[in-house]
Amino acid sequence: MDKEKLNQIVEKYEELNFLIHKRVEYLIHQQISETLTYDQHYVLKYIHKRKMTTASELAELLNVNKSAITALINRLEEKELIVRKRLAEDRRIVHLSLSERGHALFDQCEQKINVLVTKLINKFNEDEIVQFVQTYEKLAIILDEAIKDKKGDHS
Repeated sequence: MDKEKLNQIVEKYEELNFLIHKRVEYLIHQQISETLTYDQHYVLKYIHKRKMTTASELAELLNVNKSAITALINRLEEKELIVRKRLAEDRRIVHLSLSERGHALFDQCEQKINVLVTKLINKFNEDEIVQFVQTYEKLAIILDEAIKDKKGDHS
């Protein structure tokens, strides 16, 4: 592919990536804004999936520093959505899990988001959906590799 065509694709990708991310975040925020921010919901989703996690895992997941994740965790704890636990095996590590209230709120938000995403997905045919998900998964893998490479450069 020639350089000019590649530059046009890169520019279009950057524009679309920004617009799609912001619009999806906006639409999800409209569904959950009275209770959670977009990042808070994502953290609850991750904890729900894993059952238990640590602040370090969350910081790595979100690519933020420890102080940013600590502030986010503190807000979730103040809302009584997560619980901090120290396990007997290693008291230095604080494990995070969802509280009963956190589970209930997460389930409520997930239902709202599911309705929203279902409406959006239904605008596409099945082949388009499958191709999109496969391409998006491939992009996620490529981005993870790029991040690992970048972190390896600074080690």
